[in-house]
Amino acid sequence: MRVVTWNLNGIRAAHRKGLAGFVDRIDADIWLFQETRALPEQMPSDWAPPEGHEVLWHPAQKKGYSGVMTCSRVGLSEVGRGIDTELDEIRDPDGRVLHTKHGNLHCVNMYLPNGSSSPERQAYKDRWIEDMLVWSKCFSDSDEPALLCGDLNIAHEEDDIWNPSGNRKTSGFLVHEREWFTRLLDNGWHDLLRIHVGSGKGPYTWWSNRGRARELDRGWRIDYVLANSAARSLFRSAEVLREGGLVISDHAPLIVDLEM
Repeated sequence: MRVVTWNLNGIRAAHRKGLAGFVDRIDADIWLFQETRALPEQMPSDWAPPEGHEVLWHPAQKKGYSGVMTCSRVGLSEVGRGIDTELDEIRDPDGRVLHTKHGNLHCVNMYLPNGSSSPERQAYKDRWIEDMLVWSKCFSDSDEPALLCGDLNIAHEEDDIWNPSGNRKTSGFLVHEREWFTRLLDNGWHDLLRIHVGSGKGPYTWWSNRGRARELDRGWRIDYVLANSAARSLFRSAEVLREGGLVISDHAPLIVDLEM
């Protein structure tokens, strides 16, 4: 089974840039898209979901903002939305979390808040990730395979960012955020891409539009597929398709193959 997570930085823009060609080429069973920034009725008439896939949208209430979408050709049932805490009193208005099930495989499609715009947004992000840590424990402890996938907006280790020394005070690489990520893994989650590629710089999944960051591969690894122990035992391979981050979005797709 092939599972792909990809922050599209706007699905309508990605469609215009040739998203369908990448979808056909990658040929995934389950797609987890983040930052769709659209409602279904806003899609152009020539857009279609991946062939043979069921589609479940979870857009933000605010138009043109955030939102996630899951597509599957191996069954798709909705289990929940949001992280079910005080921060989600009105059922995840930003469209950040969609929990689906595909046979016995649980997939959590997640777009974690970005804290870079203001101290208030960083404080919100900090509260959100602590709530998410508690909420996700039910999946990491489960005997059923579960994947936590998406743009987590945190580069965990120095190998996950091209310029660690210059970004120690940047949201997404703050000490307490990285320590939080370690606690997340200590809760029973496994970082599949890092397991597959081992130690060393990269591979990155996001690049700034400033300067020549994309051209020179000066990026961050902030997109993940994390597996609980049951899913880890099914893991076969993982890769980042950097070309997708050069052509379609500022993020690249992360591809994971499981023995299912």
